[in-house]
Order: sequence, then C-alpha cells, then structure tokens
Amino acid sequence: MTRTRTRILTLFACAVLLLAGCSDGGDGADDGRITLRFQSLAWQDESVKANKELVRKWNATHPDVRVEYVQGSWDSVHDQLLTSFEGGEAPDIIHDASDDLADFAYGGYLADLTGLLPARLKSDIPQRSWETVTFGDGVYGVPFLQEPRVLIANATLLKKSGVRIPTPEHPWSWAEFRQVTKELSGDGRYGVAWPLKEPVSATLNLSLSTGGKLFHRGADGKVTVRFEEGDQVVPRTVHDQVDTDRSASPTTLGSGGSDTLPGFFAGKYAMVPLGFSYRQQIEQQAPEGFDWQVLPAPAGADGLAQGVSPQTLSVAEDSPHKKEAAAFVDFLLQPDNMVRLALGDWMLPTGEQALKDPALHTAERGWATGTALAAHLRPAPAQSVRGYAEWKDKVATPALQEYYSGAIGMDELRHRLEEDGNLVLARYQR
Repeated sequence: MTRTRTRILTLFACAVLLLAGCSDGGDGADDGRITLRFQSLAWQDESVKANKELVRKWNATHPDVRVEYVQGSWDSVHDQLLTSFEGGEAPDIIHDASDDLADFAYGGYLADLTGLLPARLKSDIPQRSWETVTFGDGVYGVPFLQEPRVLIANATLLKKSGVRIPTPEHPWSWAEFRQVTKELSGDGRYGVAWPLKEPVSATLNLSLSTGGKLFHRGADGKVTVRFEEGDQVVPRTVHDQVDTDRSASPTTLGSGGSDTLPGFFAGKYAMVPLGFSYRQQIEQQAPEGFDWQVLPAPAGADGLAQGVSPQTLSVAEDSPHKKEAAAFVDFLLQPDNMVRLALGDWMLPTGEQALKDPALHTAERGWATGTALAAHLRPAPAQSVRGYAEWKDKVATPALQEYYSGAIGMDELRHRLEEDGNLVLARYQR
C-alpha cells in the first residue's frame, strides 16, 4: 500500500469518527436523545416539588427530549447567568424575573421567542404581561407568575379599632391609609411597619397608583428620570408616617419583609406591606390563634394600579434546541400546570385561564383579594430601562434610605434621583 493511499484511508477513518462524534454527542445525550437543562429558581418546598414533578411528567411522555432539572438561587442568579452566558454554559431554559432581562436581551444572550411560542400561550397571557418581556421588537421570556403588594393585617386589632376595612372594590386612599395607621397606633404599637431594606421597587411599583412614572422615554428612545408630583405621594406618605405621625416603625426601614414578622405576630405592628407570597411564611410561622387577613394596597389617582416584575421563563440564544425548549415552556405553562406552580409559590398566574381556577378565588388565606388585584397589575416602571440596576444600587437605594430615615428632604431626594440618576443612565444610552 502506498504512503498516499495510507494517508487517504487514515483521513477517511478520522472523518468517520468525527461524524460519529457529532451525531453521538451533539444533542447532549449518549443515546441520541436531546437533553435540555432547565434552571429553576423555585425555593419553597411546595414549589420545588411541583417543578420537579412536572419535569418528571414531561420526561415520561417525551422520550426523545429529556429535561434535566437544575436548581438555581434568586440570591445570585444575575451574576451566575452572566458568567454562564459569557462562558457558553448557559442552561437551555432559564427561570428569572422580567426586571432582570433587559441587559441580557439587549446583550444577545436570550432567544427571541416571537416565532417559537404557540398561539394558545400568546393569547392566554394578557398584553400587559407580555410588555414586561418585550425589548425592542423581540420577546425574550414568558411571564408566568406575579404578585401584587398587599397589606397583611392583624385582623383582631382591625376589628377592635373600628376602622373601615378596605376591599378591592372600595380600597383606602393613601390619605385614608395614613389616617388609619394613626388610629391603630398607641400603647407601644405602630399602625404599620414598612420593611424597606430594598426600597426602590416597592416605592416605584406602588407609585403607579398615584400616577407616578419616574422614567420617561423620549422620541429618540432615550430615558430620563423626572421625579414629579405623582412619584412623591408614596415616599412622602411613608416619611410622614415615620417622622411626623409616629405611626410607622423607624426600626424596620432597614429590614427585609421576613424580619418584620416576629414583631407583627407579637402585636407591635398592626399591618405590614408585603408581597402576596409572604402569606406562606405567615401561615407557617404565625402562633396558634393569630388572626390575620389580606387587604389591598391603598389606591390613588390611578386606582389600584401597581407595577410588577413577573417571574419568567426564557430560552438561551446559544441553545441548539430552541424549538424543543419552547415546547417544554408551553407544557410547563398549560393552565392546570400554571395553577399548580402558582399555588406552590403562593403567587398569581399570569394566564387568564389559570386565573379562573376556583382555588384562587377562595377567601381563605386572602386568595380572592389577591386575584381581584390581578387586572390592576402593570409592567414595573423600570422594566425596559438599561442601566436600571446601577441606577438602583448607586443612586436610588441610598437616596431613598436617607429620605425615609429623615437624613435628607424631598428636594434633595429629587435632585439625586434626577441629576445623579440621569448621569448614570446616560452612559447606557449613547
């Protein structure tokens, strides 16, 4: 055999091995099946169980497309995803929140799902929810769980006080809410405890009810910060409750929501504004006989409107199996499955069919009150603002914390949010 013929046969054999390698490992499975990695941020026991069982159900009925469950964490998801995107190791299906998607979407890390999602899913979720995941002309996630901010109240104290109990049909105004907290205060008790360790999203989202907008997009597409009258109602109410009325606890301003629960159970605070999902912790931790109820947040000029950043499911742009990943997302968010996920997380589904489920309309544990607020939820003001994370961390959080503690006044707060804030945002809009 000549040297040339030997070389040709060797090259041919290598080519055969390379082709075999491509077909064997290219789909991520040794047996020829496609394997998709699904990173979930579910953390409550009920929710983790529901997610894992749905993954098992998918795998049992889709032998050619296997889904591998990967546990993630809300505490580190942004940095973890950024690292995995840049390293080419991102999961195929990504659980996150809509207010974390903008930079990933604009950075080209997430797949545009516009042509991948079935008509059923597109029509079942209302347009206002799709707006939270739309950046430019693309859709970069599916919003599936959301939660309004509500007032969790000590029902016994409310009944004793004789104050009017608000409902979604007849909520308190912000002025009435302030008056009620004064009436509920005294004898070592505060009418309300505001847990504002992370003050920005709570302030901005509740300010939609008073006509607040804060971020204004011009005809050129650039965003500027304007802290106007509607934006000032909520922070001024909190400030006056703490500093003037003494009806809000000053010590909880630097606390997280869970930190306020022991004092709430002990009767130190009559009410605590919290996300809807905190009901699970209250149900589990409240002492025997403690009577609590869910009230709608106060309403302003724009009624009960408030901003939300729904939990989302996205597909990585680098995934070689986008169509199959989108099919799994559709399966996961079938109405019955969406209800199960919502109940597991004590949140509300975005899907209109799921929202009709009787389990979400019971008076028990405040489900009916929360569900009645679903139609009033709007995209969070910062939803599509590039540079929001830096603006929040470096400008808005310290400015609001100082304002709520009384260290600065409203004029200084406005100056810092606008002047300092616009300098930060400008760097992302050149």
